[in-house]
Formats: sequence, C-alpha cells, structure tokens
Amino acid sequence: QVHLVESGGDLVQPGGSLRLSCAASGSAFRFALMGWYRQCPGKERELVATITSIIQTNYADSVKGRFTISRDNAKNTVYLKMNSLKPEDTAVYYCYCYVLGGYWGQGTHVTVSS
Repeated sequence: QVHLVESGGDLVQPGGSLRLSCAASGSAFRFALMGWYRQCPGKERELVATITSIIQTNYADSVKGRFTISRDNAKNTVYLKMNSLKPEDTAVYYCYCYVLGGYWGQGTHVTVSS
C-alpha cells in the first residue's frame, strides 16, 4: 500500500510558475513509476508527465517545454515544476504511483487566472 500526498497547488496569474510536490509512503518509491495527471473542469483526467525509476521522462504535448517532472528518492517525493502557466492549465492535479499496483493521491488545485 502506498499513500500519496500532493501539495503546492495555488492561484497564479498567467505566465507564472508553481511547483507541485507529491510525498509517497513506503520503501519501494525508488522502484516506482511516478506521474502527474490532471483533470480540467468538464473534462476527463489526462496524463501530464511521468518519470521512471531510471529517470526517463515523458510529457504531454501541451506541457512540453513548460513543465518539468523530477524525483528525489531520498525524500520519497516527486515534483512537477510548471512554468509559463496558461489559463487552460487550470485543473486538479493528481499524483500517480505504480509499484505492484496503481495508487492515486487526493489531488491539488491549480488555478491560472488574472
């Protein structure tokens, strides 16, 4: 069982930046595939970025060049640095972990608005 806790969501102006964090419980974190997904109002949940245990990353086309996923295995934490935020990035952002099963966090709200 893995417990995930996201933080860092906030209200930010267009063009601004945020860094989301996801702290994971358990000793298997360093082996896990970690990811960030988001659910925009009225839409289905979509992939934002993933990072493997050997630091291979993958991004949705809509965030390439603006968002960066990273991980700190010593802290059992995965991060999502978001730059040049746009109103269409407004969503609930969810952390995902796959290690011997899939686990989701509760989500953190990001609102991009002037």
